[in-house]
Amino acid sequence: MSAPETFRIVFVCTGNICRSPMAEIVFRNLADAAGLGTRVRSTSSGTGDWHVGERADERTIRALAARGYDGSAHRARQFSLADFEGNDLIVALDRSHERILREWAPTESDADKIVLLRGFDPAAGDQLDVPDPYYAGPEMFDEVLGMIESASRSLFRQLEPAIRLTA
Repeated sequence: MSAPETFRIVFVCTGNICRSPMAEIVFRNLADAAGLGTRVRSTSSGTGDWHVGERADERTIRALAARGYDGSAHRARQFSLADFEGNDLIVALDRSHERILREWAPTESDADKIVLLRGFDPAAGDQLDVPDPYYAGPEMFDEVLGMIESASRSLFRQLEPAIRLTA
């Protein structure tokens, strides 16, 4: 009997200290709550290298903690070409990340793995970008986290049957 496959998903923003860590942690919590935590590997990265090795922004950690999530262990990393092969789905937090990732994709098959997070949220309408809260106040981090939670729930609902099937 072979071991069940792990679904591998990476969330990508600019510096990997605000939006993508939120999405990584929210998605991991959804998988854990559904009893699929061992079947899902949720990670995150940034298109840039400015914050590699740093913790998530303190406002990110506080916004997460206020809703019961733990972001204290996060350390920023930059997206690499190996992430195309190492993940089943690559989730961009806004269209600029999506464009960069598509430019970096070595193959058409790799480009096909790239999606926009808010594209899964019916409430998003045509507002598909998760705004960058970095230059805003703490209230924007809470607002962004709400967008990420809503879109992540929709994404997880779509993926859950396939993840269960391969368990």
